[in-house]
Amino acid sequence: MSATVVVGGFWGDEGKGKIIAHLAYSDKPRIIVRGGVGPNAGHTVEFNGKKYGVRMLPSGFVYSDARLLIGAGVLVNPSVLIEEIRSLRVEERVGVDFRCAIIESKHIEADKTSAHLSEKIGSTGTGCGPANADRVLRVAKQARDVAELQPFLTDVPLEINSAIDEGDLVLVEGTQGFALSLYYGSYPYVTSKDTSASQMLADVGIGPTKVEDVIVVFKTFPTRVGAGPFPTEMSQEEAERLGIIEFGTVTGRRRRIGWWDGKLARYSAMVNGATQIAITGIDKLDKECYGVKEWEKLTPKAKEFVERVEDDTRVPVTLVSTGPSIEQIIDLREEKL
Repeated sequence: MSATVVVGGFWGDEGKGKIIAHLAYSDKPRIIVRGGVGPNAGHTVEFNGKKYGVRMLPSGFVYSDARLLIGAGVLVNPSVLIEEIRSLRVEERVGVDFRCAIIESKHIEADKTSAHLSEKIGSTGTGCGPANADRVLRVAKQARDVAELQPFLTDVPLEINSAIDEGDLVLVEGTQGFALSLYYGSYPYVTSKDTSASQMLADVGIGPTKVEDVIVVFKTFPTRVGAGPFPTEMSQEEAERLGIIEFGTVTGRRRRIGWWDGKLARYSAMVNGATQIAITGIDKLDKECYGVKEWEKLTPKAKEFVERVEDDTRVPVTLVSTGPSIEQIIDLREEKL
C-alpha cells in the first residue's frame, strides 16, 4: 500500500472533510494524518445525523480504527487541540509531531491587531501568519516545549512511513485550497504557506515515491471567504436565488459564491498532480440529485457538468458528492481507474 493525498482545488471550503470521511470508511487507512497551516482552516463532517467541525484533528476521525496524526508542518494551538481531543473522545488515537510549531496568545493578538492582515488580507485572526513568521525566524516554540502536549508527542514521519512499508494505507488530509497557496495563489490575498499536495507531503514527512493517488476536491460552485480576486464571483442576490448561502467553519463569515472556473481548475489539477477529481455540491447544481448514490440516477444536467470538469482538468472524476452526509456520494473509482 501507499499514501493517498486529498487537497482542495479552489479557495478552500470544497467539502474535503466529507470526501476524507468517505475515503476513511471505504479504504480503511491505518493512519489519517493532517498537513496544512493550522487552526485557521476548519473541516465539517456530518455523521450519524450529527455535524462536527474540526480545526486541528483530521476530519477522518469518524473512522474509529484509524490513528490520527498531526504533521510537523502544522501549527498547533494547544487549547484548541486539547478541547477537540476531549470533546471527540479520541485521546488514545492522537499523535502530534514533536516538531510542530506552537501558536501563542501573542500571535493571535498580532493577527487581530494588524490592519494589513485583518482588514486588507482578511485573516481569520487565529495567529497562524505571525506564528509562521516566528517559525521562519526560528524563534517559535515547538510541541515538545508544551507540557499539556507531552502525552501525544510522536515522530509522525516514522509512524506513517513504517505503516506504508508494512503494507497499510495512509490518508493525508490537506487543508484550505490551492488558490490560497502562498506561492501559487492570488498573492497577497493568500495564507501563510503553500497549500499544494507537494506541501502536504512535506508537512507530514512522506516522499513522492510513496504516493499512489492525489485527489483534488472541487466545488460545483466555488466559494471564497475574505478579500482577494474571485474571477467568477456572482452577486449575493444571484447566489440567494440559487439557494446557496454558506458561512465559514472557523470565522462564521459569509462565503462569496462563484460559477465554475475551468481555467483555475485545470491549473490546480496540473500543479497538484491530480490523479483523481472529487466534485462536491452537485445537488446545488440540480436539486433532483440530492442524496443520489448511483451515476445512472444523476440528471443529464449533472452528468454534463461532470463531463465538463473532466474536459477542463483532463483528470477522471471518481467521486461525486450529492449531499453533506458521508453516505450521500457516488464512488466511481472501480469503474474509472
